[in-house]
Amino acid sequence: MTQATPPLDEKTIVQNYFNTTGFDRWRRIYGTDTVSKVQADIRLGHQQTIDTVLAWLQAEGHLKGKLFCDAGCGVGSLSIPLAQLGARVYASDISEKMVAEARDRAAAQLNGHHELILSVSDLEALRGQYHTVICLDVLIHYPDAQMAGMLAHLSSLATERLILSFAPKTLKYTLLKKIGEFFPGSSKATRAYLHSEEEIVQRLRALGWRIERNAMTKTRFYFSRLLEAVRA
Repeated sequence: MTQATPPLDEKTIVQNYFNTTGFDRWRRIYGTDTVSKVQADIRLGHQQTIDTVLAWLQAEGHLKGKLFCDAGCGVGSLSIPLAQLGARVYASDISEKMVAEARDRAAAQLNGHHELILSVSDLEALRGQYHTVICLDVLIHYPDAQMAGMLAHLSSLATERLILSFAPKTLKYTLLKKIGEFFPGSSKATRAYLHSEEEIVQRLRALGWRIERNAMTKTRFYFSRLLEAVRA
């Protein structure tokens, strides 16, 4: 009798996806290649989130020499501009292919004049102390049961500031998500989790953070709540 294959845990599913079919899709979305209208809309939304974070950081100035952690860096959409602004950046992603792409882009855009370290690692394995920890468009892969532990872990890495984005759990977005589940496709190879902003804020406050700024990015197919927390 053939034994059934045990189910993969969600982290392994995400890792496999972004190292296979998902890699090419998201590499193109985060690049300049011609893409579908839906993918172009997601590209626009993601870039707006990146631009908001960079504007926040640049408004404060004094980035040069500060140590940042880009947790879940993808192809380097944030890490590379941060390095260009003079920050010291440690960036990691669970996908080997994403990190390889980020290295290629960094080599082309930074010309070796930077302090950017790229590493293959999941969020749970991150260690060290950083002035600012940033985690964009990654928490959508974490169910509610894992959020408290992940927020505590990211909090332990940051000495001054924590910047997070997540898909907010509202009635509108919950309905949109349910409608989308009726139309499965190759692009939906991982689950997407919505999170309560109120619960995230409460957990951050309990960990000693104060919400400094927030923003919402909304396009037709991309929605992301952005929070900046500083030590209370």
